[in-house]
Amino acid sequence: MPGERGSDAEHAGHPVPAEGPAPAARPAPAAGPDLREPDLPRTAKVRQKALRTGWTTGTCASAAARAATLLLATGEAPRWVEVALPSGRRVTFAVERAVQLRPGRTEAVVVKDAGDDPDVTHGSHLTATVSWRPAPGLALHGGVGVGVVTKPGLGLELGGPAINPVPRQMITQAVAEVVDLGRRGLDVTISVPDGERRARKTTNARLGILGGISILGTTGIVRPFSTASWRASVEQAVSVAAAQGETAVVLCTGGRTERGAMELLPGLPAVCFVEVGDFTGAALRKAVAHGVERVVFVGMVGKLTKLAAGVLMTHYTRSKVDPAVLAEITRAAGGPEPLAAAVAEANTGRHAYELWEAADLLPAAGRELCARVAEVLERFTERRVAAEAAMVDFTGRVLVARSDGGLLS
Repeated sequence: MPGERGSDAEHAGHPVPAEGPAPAARPAPAAGPDLREPDLPRTAKVRQKALRTGWTTGTCASAAARAATLLLATGEAPRWVEVALPSGRRVTFAVERAVQLRPGRTEAVVVKDAGDDPDVTHGSHLTATVSWRPAPGLALHGGVGVGVVTKPGLGLELGGPAINPVPRQMITQAVAEVVDLGRRGLDVTISVPDGERRARKTTNARLGILGGISILGTTGIVRPFSTASWRASVEQAVSVAAAQGETAVVLCTGGRTERGAMELLPGLPAVCFVEVGDFTGAALRKAVAHGVERVVFVGMVGKLTKLAAGVLMTHYTRSKVDPAVLAEITRAAGGPEPLAAAVAEANTGRHAYELWEAADLLPAAGRELCARVAEVLERFTERRVAAEAAMVDFTGRVLVARSDGGLLS
């Protein structure tokens, strides 16, 4: 998952329903900001031309499997193959390489094109090795560079390859169009030669996926900037923590804040820390669904201010830092009216932070801001989750202020 950056949000503007008793929480004030979770546009950046879509690792793996199966069944190496997406649409891929390794065993490669998405797997050589097996049917294996599942919560077999259900179906369909699997059997191994290196730039290891990347995809298509994938990864991370029996998760806005949060809460295992980006609402819904009892949000002043204003999807294209909220916090923290007026004219959250710091009001204003964030998080979950918040400086490493709460005390 990339660093400090932040798809479409479900149940926009509504708190999450849940079942079960609510944990004890601070008393609610009589009123608070309206809770909003704006929809994100299909792309996260505005460009003069349309962004180019790409293909998931699952789609590319299915194309490579079809190419290798065609060579195995016909003896002819295809230059192009066509595969079906889950929607039924058919797409064509160039085959980078298709060779016979020995009689009855072939291999083919399709190079992943992620389009204009900043995907760590862009350019990967999705490789399928196919051979005959005695029994009818398909046996799917993970090879070099495909991660192995070692923790529950991913919906995959422990000890098996990190090949998600939709890619499994796509691979099966791709080879079944060439070979009648009811009569003949195939062993298909998917590998990615540099997958272990690429996986270091993902959160796979923390999720218990070791030794390589995941073969992913639900539609077969990568939308630019993968906002849907980002949200899905956030939800998956919360699910994995809950599956490990953890009762608390720490939501961090990005890589810097995550490192700072780990130093702030060294007693928690790494699986509890979730790089949530802009998708706080999605993470909270998943926390409620899994019975997570406590949530700590760690961020810098800008994201915290948006949350304090009741905005649960904080991408810059859909929400702005409201200086009026910062001015109100200044007054609540005991700041003089001239300072509140200056903060009301601040250009950014950071500007307000600097004004507080210069006026020696930063600790008090930070505590007020964090308390408001914690209150919004609890309201959003209908108080099914006890929430805390912490503000760090712009290095992400120094704790500036925090709300009251058990984990941060």
